[in-house]
Amino acid sequence: MLWRSGITETATGSGLSDSESSSHSHDAIQPLFPLGQIVATSGALTALERASQTATELLRPHLAGDWGSLDAHDIAENEYSLAHGFRLLSSYRTTAGERVWVITEADRSITSLILPEEY
Repeated sequence: MLWRSGITETATGSGLSDSESSSHSHDAIQPLFPLGQIVATSGALTALERASQTATELLRPHLAGDWGSLDAHDIAENEYSLAHGFRLLSSYRTTAGERVWVITEADRSITSLILPEEY
């Protein structure tokens, strides 16, 4: 089951705001693509909670084109997908060591945080 998070893109689209943390101008990033609606599975939310992390900590590098722990082939695939409008995948480890995927769909309408075993 997917859940809509409290994280939204700012009106200008130049960064993220998170209801759980304060936003500072130096924290803003220039996103490479729109996230669309942000959703997360209960497993991903539980993994973030266990690590005392927020989804924003994974969404910021994803938006900036830091794809996390992917092999060279998957990084190249993401770069191609970014240029040609296909789905984007990032893979991150929480501070507790659990892997969480961030997936932005090709039409950029939705970005999901999901555990690999929930895919």
